[in-house]
Amino acid sequence: MTNQQNRVKNMPLFSQTITDFWRAQFLNGDVLYSDKVFTVAINPELDEDSRVMVLETTDGRVMAVLTPVMADKVGLYQGQDLSEEIFRRKLNEAAVTLHGADYLFYFSEADKNVLLQENMEGDLRRLTEQDDAVFSEFESSASEQDLDDAYVELEHWAVFGSFEQNCLVSAASMYPWEDNAQIADLGVLTLTPFRGKGHARKVVRSICKYAYDQGYEPQYRCQLDNRASTSLAKAAGLTLFGKWDVISPDSTD
Repeated sequence: MTNQQNRVKNMPLFSQTITDFWRAQFLNGDVLYSDKVFTVAINPELDEDSRVMVLETTDGRVMAVLTPVMADKVGLYQGQDLSEEIFRRKLNEAAVTLHGADYLFYFSEADKNVLLQENMEGDLRRLTEQDDAVFSEFESSASEQDLDDAYVELEHWAVFGSFEQNCLVSAASMYPWEDNAQIADLGVLTLTPFRGKGHARKVVRSICKYAYDQGYEPQYRCQLDNRASTSLAKAAGLTLFGKWDVISPDSTD
């Protein structure tokens, strides 16, 4: 095995920023139960929208975290023999429902290094407030459902667009996901007649490179049943990190 192959083999799959962020979300607080597969922790600092969270990573581990109030409601206590199956059954019995998981995609360290060597291709550039008229025309050409699903806004922290015959046909925007974390969440939208031509892949890679240049880790989220979005993430060179779920807004207290 060559030295280069050894370096690739020993390289962590994801950056320390990503792994530290998610460990902090699920392991800060009191750990009630932990084995090689499943961990449950109690954290009184969780906000209302994330008072129950579950993360299943691609290495087969599942981590859950709850506020003390929700732990009492579900019936969790120190020293209890637990598993993911038992935990989810307790949620169900306590009428605590989850929102529905999102896939979380990030660039691996190896793919990040490839991305950082790239130059932007084609008619592609960063958008600013000077592109208000161009972006308004782009929005008017998209359906309300697509606009809601993509959540691409010109006012976001960073916006990139791909053009065809001087018309904006695909755009991606980003915003810092958490105040205390160097992670930037992104959305992307391509007008229907221009899909399948590589526009979305280019804007995703370009905006992600920009995020790295600004000291952020790009994050790509989508619902599990959104096959087109999942395919785009993979085509853009991102790697699946795991599935993340939070308590549903409709869940009983």
